[in-house]
Amino acid sequence: MDQPKLISTETVNNLCRELSIVSNRQPSGFAIVLHGGEPFLLGEVKLSNLLAHLRDVLPNHEQYPIAIQTNAILLNNKILDICHKYRVSVSASVDGIREANDIGRFTHKGKSSFDKTVDGIKLLVSHDQSDFLFSGTLSVIQPTTNPIDNYNYLKRLGSKSIDILLQDGNHTFLPAGKASFNSTEYGDWLVELFQYYVNDPDPVPIRFFDDIIKIALGGNPEKEGKGEQGFGIIVIETDGEIRKNDTLRATFEGVDYFDGRPNIKSEYSLFNVLKSKEFAEASSVQHPTSKECQACEIGHICGGGMPLSRWSQEKGFDNPSIYCKDHKLYIGKMLETLRRYAL
Repeated sequence: MDQPKLISTETVNNLCRELSIVSNRQPSGFAIVLHGGEPFLLGEVKLSNLLAHLRDVLPNHEQYPIAIQTNAILLNNKILDICHKYRVSVSASVDGIREANDIGRFTHKGKSSFDKTVDGIKLLVSHDQSDFLFSGTLSVIQPTTNPIDNYNYLKRLGSKSIDILLQDGNHTFLPAGKASFNSTEYGDWLVELFQYYVNDPDPVPIRFFDDIIKIALGGNPEKEGKGEQGFGIIVIETDGEIRKNDTLRATFEGVDYFDGRPNIKSEYSLFNVLKSKEFAEASSVQHPTSKECQACEIGHICGGGMPLSRWSQEKGFDNPSIYCKDHKLYIGKMLETLRRYAL
């Protein structure tokens, strides 16, 4: 279903009412991430109104962190001042060097977005409140590019923290650059990057690796896709529809719909979804069910990977990840390194 390009004032008001209800009925906080599309298409006035309404109902920025994921093209100092005013952090999407970024990131006119993205990141780095505002960069792995070149470029660009994502893909629709279930293009890429990272005398944190180290040492990851900790994720569309984790959309149309297509126009709609059996079942998809995953010695670390990567037309989500061999390769190398340093 097509969504409005921009969220309306009515939907913002409904959203804030529903978030207020949830926050008053559960003791634990939660994080809000604005992503898209491109959140800064809202413009300065509508962005300011949205963030002001959110902070009215969720004033504690430590208990209720708000973050924006952006391609950084539309950034300006006024927007960054607004984000700082309402204690909202900003992460920029850039895949590394120009060669990597130009594989999958373009403007609406089909041209490279690289220069404009870099200009936006430089503005973010130079802002006088950058220490709070700039949370880091997010990169999708392009396995045909050099991981060390990408890492060093992001360091030079001023990224405070680097996170990386595997390409969307599954057993029916293979990820870009992956030849088969048994191939390890991504695992090789990650091993090369980790070996460089662990020997870097002045590293920029890479959350992808740091989460695995935390799990191996008995801790918990910061985001889904690794370990055995559950994450409750809800998506609110621009028309107010409440949906399941949007990463599942890379499998088949409608996988993220709740029965009845609930919308935050109705009071207590969000709270009722969160306490529903269907939400619990949707969240349980994070945990792998395949026999191979259940018997795997590193299953407690990789967590089966992202659910979208386990899907096939034949067996649904009851498969090991399409990245199973990659996970075993780079996690195995990481565990060898930890044992070497007796960590």
